[in-house]
Amino acid sequence: MGTRFIFGYVAALATVLATLSPTISYAQSASDRPINVIIPFAPGGGTDVLARRIMPKIAEKLGTTTTIENKPGASGSIGAQFVARAAPDGKTLLVGSVSEIGINPGLYPKLPYNVDRDFVAVTALAAAPMVLVAHPSSAVKTAGDLVRLAKANPGKINFGSAGAGSGAHMAAELFIFETKIKLTHVPYKGTGAVTADMLGQQRDMVLFAPLPAVAGIVRSGQLVAIAQTGKTRSSAMPEVPTFIEAGVPGFDMDYWYGLVAPAKTPADLRNKIHLAALDILSQPEVIADLAKLGLVPTITTEKDFADFIKADMAKWARVVKAADLKLD
Repeated sequence: MGTRFIFGYVAALATVLATLSPTISYAQSASDRPINVIIPFAPGGGTDVLARRIMPKIAEKLGTTTTIENKPGASGSIGAQFVARAAPDGKTLLVGSVSEIGINPGLYPKLPYNVDRDFVAVTALAAAPMVLVAHPSSAVKTAGDLVRLAKANPGKINFGSAGAGSGAHMAAELFIFETKIKLTHVPYKGTGAVTADMLGQQRDMVLFAPLPAVAGIVRSGQLVAIAQTGKTRSSAMPEVPTFIEAGVPGFDMDYWYGLVAPAKTPADLRNKIHLAALDILSQPEVIADLAKLGLVPTITTEKDFADFIKADMAKWARVVKAADLKLD
């Protein structure tokens, strides 16, 4: 698995990275305080895993340090709101994702932040497939089994999620919409809480989750990965078939991650962070490390990442409308 160049940025990237010094002297442009990186989900989830792997490296490239702070709750909205209200000095960043940046704006009428008004895109980071996971004792052995059993028992099969409106929740809703089945949602406070109940067999249920959030527990054999999104199998789990192979071609979703900053953060500071991230994400050892988790580094420009966010928000707004979903 290599680096994902979404928007044909390879030549420009090579030119820019060739000119970079070992550090980018970010500390000379901002205060000497560490960069406070906000994770809007509980420890152990995909966003948390990615941030702890790469943000210290990005900070080091910038000649500074970082603190990583988890602020979970409300499908990422609590952490996102905290960053939206932070000073635009380049010292507070959100490791955003499809959940609180792409999905929430169309799902929550009273969202306490506005993505267009309150944030500015800094850099894309990575993307990962979504994985359908079950307990080894579950009757659901394939994606086809889930569809067949759900049609025979409407509403009687449960699916867990990291919270109402989370990426995992919306992945399941998209699957439900595409396959025309009925499942019952059981929201939790984080992926770890879902998998704990699944391991203890407190509930018989399935889980849609970003691959990095469940890779370890699947490799241990405690839970089983049944299918994954994407046109090809992830090198992190080559034994797991895609939903396309499993006969569900209409269901596809990448769980993406990226850095956003408070609106009005100066362009020169954003650009330094962007360049540092590109350098780190292009290093072979980082690519290999992330690949083990099912993550593909994403290389793009700041503008194209901003355009991608707008398109993703529009896509999920259509899904929410089609599924007739709204949360308070």
